[in-house]
Amino acid sequence: MSVTLSSTKTRAALRSSARVSGELLLVLVLASVALWILGRMWSVVWPLILGLLLTTLTWPSARYLRKRGWPPALAATIVTVLFLLVALGVVALIAVPVASQSGELADGVTAGIDKLRAWAAGPPLNVGDDQIAQASDSATARIQDSIGSMVTTVVTGVSTVVNGVVTAVLAVFLMFFMLKDGTRFLPWLGRQLPGRLATDIPTVAARGWQTLGEFVRSQAYVGLLDAVLIGIGLWIVGVPLVLPLAVLTFVSAFVPIAGALFAGFVAVLIALVSNGLTDALIVLAIILVVQQLEGNVFQPMIQSRGLGLHAAVVLLAVTLGGSLAGIVGSLLAVPVAALIAVVWNYVREQLGEPEGEPESRTEPSGVVSPS
Repeated sequence: MSVTLSSTKTRAALRSSARVSGELLLVLVLASVALWILGRMWSVVWPLILGLLLTTLTWPSARYLRKRGWPPALAATIVTVLFLLVALGVVALIAVPVASQSGELADGVTAGIDKLRAWAAGPPLNVGDDQIAQASDSATARIQDSIGSMVTTVVTGVSTVVNGVVTAVLAVFLMFFMLKDGTRFLPWLGRQLPGRLATDIPTVAARGWQTLGEFVRSQAYVGLLDAVLIGIGLWIVGVPLVLPLAVLTFVSAFVPIAGALFAGFVAVLIALVSNGLTDALIVLAIILVVQQLEGNVFQPMIQSRGLGLHAAVVLLAVTLGGSLAGIVGSLLAVPVAALIAVVWNYVREQLGEPEGEPESRTEPSGVVSPS
């Protein structure tokens, strides 16, 4: 049985589709402009974001002191100083054991190079000393030819380090002021906004603050789980510097992808120069297994439970953020997705019908609703 299309319904559907497409296009244009402005202000926005994340991590301690009657400024000062001491303690916990065993590690590197040369001299490579010397001279010549690009790279690296230090210092200062005066912000913001915005914006901001706290705590749980599992594996294999490597793994967990790669590379390198190739491969296998469990099981489960996001949404958010903005995108993808969910849920609450009231419907023409 053939069906004849209604020209009236077809035109109405096309008009509705065109209107919705135009509205979506306008939203995308406005979003692109907002992202462009954000990029131009990134040197200020990035320290602010880091300050917010650090504040969510340290706020429970400041809140505890303030509830005990401490003045806000004193509580913020104590918490900031303790945070800096803990950060310096973590650095010392990593650096001191490494420095104390640097001689053994250097001997291990030398022995590893000798073993590599002995292996290369035998079958099937049969590489002689003259060939090694020739390769060394060739490498030296290439380094001398590319000295200009190396200097540029070093200067760029130094500039990056300096910018990172400045960003960290600004983030710590912002954390102090947020710990001290953060409770005044939402009431002040409500007084500055007109109409319903005076209620809506502070409510969404308060919910977003809770969401950021859940994100930081979930990252800490994931990092602690990684550090414990990898530390146990390194201890079983007999790799030196187990505690510094475990601490490095925990700290690196707050930087997705790059942090895990860096911590894993350091652990495998130390296993290689101290225990040999076999143990290094075992350590590599342990790290790969733990990282796969973290990325595909632990992190989505913990973050989805704490942030109210499905595990698949967490995985897709991290993938999309990494493809759009690299390491920073991977770090911010999950909290941004959670904040979007917070805004969406609040909008749904405001647009939804109150419970117990039937939704009003417009009856089609020619139909009389029952009285």
